[in-house]
Amino acid sequence: MRHLLPVLLGVAAAQVICPAVQAQVALMAGQAAQPLQGRFNSVPVLHSNQPEEVWGPGILVSTAPGSAVAETGETLANASYTFNGEFGLHAHHKYAPSDARRLGVAGGRRGQLTLAVIAINPGDREVTLRFEQGAVKNSFEAPYLANNLMGVIPQGRRPWNTGPGAATAVQMLRGSLDRNMPETVRIPARSRVVVVSTDLPARGIANALLKGRSDGPFQMAVVAAQEPSGPEDMLRVLDEGRLAPGRTYLSRLDEIRDRRVFSRVAGVAIGDAYQASLRHDLRAGALHVPLTTTSRHTFGTNELQVNELASRMVDSSLDNVGTYGVRFDVDLQLKGEGTYDLVLSHPTLMGRQFTAYRGTIGVTTPRGYEELHVGLRSGQSLSLSSLNLQPGVVTPVRISLVYPADATPGHLLSVVPSQQLLALRQQEQLQAEAREVMTRQAPPPVSAPPQPAAPAGVAQGFPEAPTAPSVRPRPAPRPAQRPVLNKTVPAARPTTARPLQTPPPVLPSVGWPPTAPAMIDPSRPYQLMRNWFGR
Repeated sequence: MRHLLPVLLGVAAAQVICPAVQAQVALMAGQAAQPLQGRFNSVPVLHSNQPEEVWGPGILVSTAPGSAVAETGETLANASYTFNGEFGLHAHHKYAPSDARRLGVAGGRRGQLTLAVIAINPGDREVTLRFEQGAVKNSFEAPYLANNLMGVIPQGRRPWNTGPGAATAVQMLRGSLDRNMPETVRIPARSRVVVVSTDLPARGIANALLKGRSDGPFQMAVVAAQEPSGPEDMLRVLDEGRLAPGRTYLSRLDEIRDRRVFSRVAGVAIGDAYQASLRHDLRAGALHVPLTTTSRHTFGTNELQVNELASRMVDSSLDNVGTYGVRFDVDLQLKGEGTYDLVLSHPTLMGRQFTAYRGTIGVTTPRGYEELHVGLRSGQSLSLSSLNLQPGVVTPVRISLVYPADATPGHLLSVVPSQQLLALRQQEQLQAEAREVMTRQAPPPVSAPPQPAAPAGVAQGFPEAPTAPSVRPRPAPRPAQRPVLNKTVPAARPTTARPLQTPPPVLPSVGWPPTAPAMIDPSRPYQLMRNWFGR
């Protein structure tokens, strides 16, 4: 064992020094990805996603100067920032009450929080906010069904309901403002206004994505109020200066600083859109580019598509690691000849299976613009569109999406020959058939043989007397036999061992003859076994 220690220590050291998760996409086996080299714009966006699970009422995040008290008793500084001009908002929270009575089980009444966005005007003149696009939805307006609508489905005018994150993202992708949203909000001088609010029942999810413009400086806060009677109760939460409970990452601040954990985002990120443009000659090989990469995996490109934070709560991630609510527009100029597929993939991460993407993607080709609902699992590669490239012609393709909160970042965007995708499908089919065969041929579980009946005189329901250690009994001496005179003993017939063509079957756990008394010839059980095998 001593000579293995250096090897084991070396492996452990490698795991510490190289925190990147091994990511695999079968579609790009033997091929390489290239960086997309896009850029974020400079629009500030307030992200309220830490804590994601809210246990009760309180402040979730505030950009006003000052601080608030956490459930641990610690005083935490606000993510101070003043907006002026273009701005955005992304909020995503679940209500998981710490009081089990508010879960609505056993016929009880389900508890409810109200999630509210508050605009604060610190100046001496009125400020007007004009909203251009966005929506606020909860999981009762847009139900979240874990295994619903997977694959690629054409998106109609009325989007599929696949969770509040996907529902708000499609509004942003289409550049439209939900009819329940105000177009204009006026904030009087040195005052505060509730901009929008939504109910958040226990075990529910709420998501907000908004884009707007102000004509003056203002600040924002997101609060959770417990069954408020009006806007005054929501503002009172802000005045009480207590943070909403559920900030589980307060005990892991060192891990956040060292980037050993991501946490969630509570702060202001710079950038609500990412644009990239790339020319590629497919005659030189397939195209693979990362989309929404993180430090965990970049597909070998070392490109991080994560925007920075201008301010953050102390338990927030160090940057906008999820890029939730960010619009991605990728323009490809492709040269080649023949039929190709535009493919979106997500890696297989250490064997885990989960829903990696569920939302709307817009694809623009020479045929026009098409919106697709995409439900992608980890380890999958799904074709978004088929491309028929003509020799000597540059074919433009644009991929547009607003990254939804129901997704896990770290995707790969590819343009590959259709035959390459077909080969992957055939390989997946063979693997599925092999798994099915292995499942059918798996031997039945071997259970313990039936226990012999209790000896006479031992009453059922009472503990047996302690048993002595098992000792192999000595065979009883055979009784003396009288000599047989003038009797020829036949010679034993030679036996030929039959070679086993297949492994012997597993002995059944039931169906054997009754247990033989102890005085029976000890060779009898082996005869029974031989008869059973030869039946």
